[in-house]
Amino acid sequence: MNKQDKIYVAGHNGMVGSAIVRHLRSLGFTNLLLASSAELDLRNQAAVQHFFEQNHPDLVFLAAAKVGGIHANNIYRAEFIYDNLAIELNVIDAAYKSKVKKLLFLGSSCIYPKNAPQPMNEDLLLSGFLEQTNEPYAIAKIAGIKLCEAYRDQYGCNFISAMPTNLYGPNDNYHLEHSHVLPALLRKFHDAKLNGDTSVEVWGTGNPKREFLHVDDLASACVFMMENYNEKQFLNIGFGEDISIADLAKLIMNITGYSGSIQFNTTKPDGTYRKLLDSSRLHALNWKAKIELEEGIRNTYQDFLRGLEQQVLSSR
Repeated sequence: MNKQDKIYVAGHNGMVGSAIVRHLRSLGFTNLLLASSAELDLRNQAAVQHFFEQNHPDLVFLAAAKVGGIHANNIYRAEFIYDNLAIELNVIDAAYKSKVKKLLFLGSSCIYPKNAPQPMNEDLLLSGFLEQTNEPYAIAKIAGIKLCEAYRDQYGCNFISAMPTNLYGPNDNYHLEHSHVLPALLRKFHDAKLNGDTSVEVWGTGNPKREFLHVDDLASACVFMMENYNEKQFLNIGFGEDISIADLAKLIMNITGYSGSIQFNTTKPDGTYRKLLDSSRLHALNWKAKIELEEGIRNTYQDFLRGLEQQVLSSR
């Protein structure tokens, strides 16, 4: 990567895209190409082709996606597969046609089979059935990996892919039904504290385990891969440890200062029992995550509070 490279970050207003932009700017990269979804609908093939023809980016971080938690994935199944397939198809093809030097596609750990051996390494892709609740999203992300591989095989494109584990951090979505588990729990415990609720409902049994990576660590890994990795094999990006949903809920309860009890709603789905990534291939290249979970959640909660404060100020 050169400081003069024109770098397009697709999805720069989202949690992942905004973290990549922050990291790039901290390293002195200023020639950034950014377009909001209102300015450029990545599902529109003609619009995407025109954007690339007009701007000719050198490097592309494909962080744009339609994302959500178990509820959103299960309810909006058609939107999750269509929107994500359209975004990937349009951006990857336009990058090839405009001769982009390098593209990094970001997937998700949900690409792996529901009952995959733990921790999950990259060789397990397509080795079993997917988790039903997020199958449409997972299939779209698998297609993105295969698109990058196919364009590399046929056209020689330097398109690489990274599969991050569950993410959290600044600029997350805290909607109670449409967000992922960590931000949803932050919101639930915060609201319960304000409302004086005696208990907080947590979906499922609390037994499943999840691995969490701070989005700033992910941004660091993405830039590291853009600078140092040029292989066909996609790479996992994980923290290396997981935590049960029950223990996560207790940790968030302590961080938010909530003093009530936790009630597990076992009528709600647990999802995959465990999803721990084997990130040894990336670690062997000399990159590892740095932000510990408790530190990361505390920082994220402060960012959440700042966001609420800004909402209050802007409404006056």
